[in-house]
Amino acid sequence: MSSLATTQNAQAGAAAAPTAAPQENLSGGLILLLAVGTGVSVASLYYSQPMLGVLSGAIHASEREVGMVPTLTQLGYALGLLLLAPLGDRYDRRNIILIKGAILALSLLAAGLAPSLGLLLAASLAVGLTATMAQDLVPAAATLAPVAHRGRVVGIVMTGLLLGILLSRVVSGFVAEQFGWRAMYVAAAVGMALIGVALWRGLPRFAPTTSLSYGALMGSLFSLWRQHPALRRAAIAQGLLALGFSAFWSTLAVMLHEAPFHMGSAAAGSFGLAGAAGALAAPLAGRIADRSGPERVTRLGAGLAALSFVAMAFAPLLPDTHSQVMLIVASAIGFDFGIQAALVAHQTIVYGIDPGARSRLNALLFTSVFVGMSVGAALGSLALAQWGWMGVVGLTTVAAVGSLLVRLTARRLA
Repeated sequence: MSSLATTQNAQAGAAAAPTAAPQENLSGGLILLLAVGTGVSVASLYYSQPMLGVLSGAIHASEREVGMVPTLTQLGYALGLLLLAPLGDRYDRRNIILIKGAILALSLLAAGLAPSLGLLLAASLAVGLTATMAQDLVPAAATLAPVAHRGRVVGIVMTGLLLGILLSRVVSGFVAEQFGWRAMYVAAAVGMALIGVALWRGLPRFAPTTSLSYGALMGSLFSLWRQHPALRRAAIAQGLLALGFSAFWSTLAVMLHEAPFHMGSAAAGSFGLAGAAGALAAPLAGRIADRSGPERVTRLGAGLAALSFVAMAFAPLLPDTHSQVMLIVASAIGFDFGIQAALVAHQTIVYGIDPGARSRLNALLFTSVFVGMSVGAALGSLALAQWGWMGVVGLTTVAAVGSLLVRLTARRLA
């Protein structure tokens, strides 16, 4: 009886959860919960990547067929950004987060238990669609944060997202090697379920900010894009930085494999540790944005990215391959820091445009980022094939300089 009463009291407490509003004393525990939830959910997008070689033999599929697993996961994420993320303005964002979290946990479990490639691909698509709960948690943090500290809070939550991306591949590779690929998916499902319970207990309710129908809600995306030049500048500037980021990372392994480096995939994968710089940049950028304004941070971030990309052009002038690799590592740390700092600052700008449309504004910003990354991967491969590594360096530099020019133009128009 006592167990039943406890359960009923918990359910009643959840039902009576307060409506979210900016909180002057936003608890560190809730900020941590939002950061962890964001990291765990976005990590679901990347678990499959280090396991593709194991998957190919385990389910008797070709490398090309298995390559559809991360492809469909990313496609699902892109569709979810565009089609599902705007719902946070129309419905209680808490409910959307909990529903996505539950389906994400079930999708990960289905992937781990999939007896065939077809079912694994279907589960991968569902994982991508529902992993967009990360893009519901970030606007939730912006809503709960007091205006004076919004940049800091968003930066902390983005640290969780970046660490989720960084650590997911490391954890996945280790677990798959020690316990098998199915164990990784099942463990991820259990972790997501636990986070879902914590969010159910800890998240307040969010009052809808619009009563638009779904069709009108989607149509309003175009209106928001036309209406707010600050949104367009933020999306274009961050999309250009994402283009350069993706062009670098999508071609790095191929470049390191060839002369004069002759490095394997493990060495290329270790470059991902440079992503830790992005995790450090997020809260720092948020604090600077709160004190000095986000516009300044966007220019500093884009400028640092441009300088870091340019620096790689001097690698061939160094006397040995070790020195060249060290320069590339330093450049990767520099541009990753700059790009993530600019992202946090752009989010701060976008979330301040219209509090009633934060989910839609966030969807537009991250759709631009995703488009930039897709275009960057394609152009990076083309540049490498046509002009070699210096072609990639030129492409990334032009993209970062273009982003800086967009921000400098915004300053002149302000």
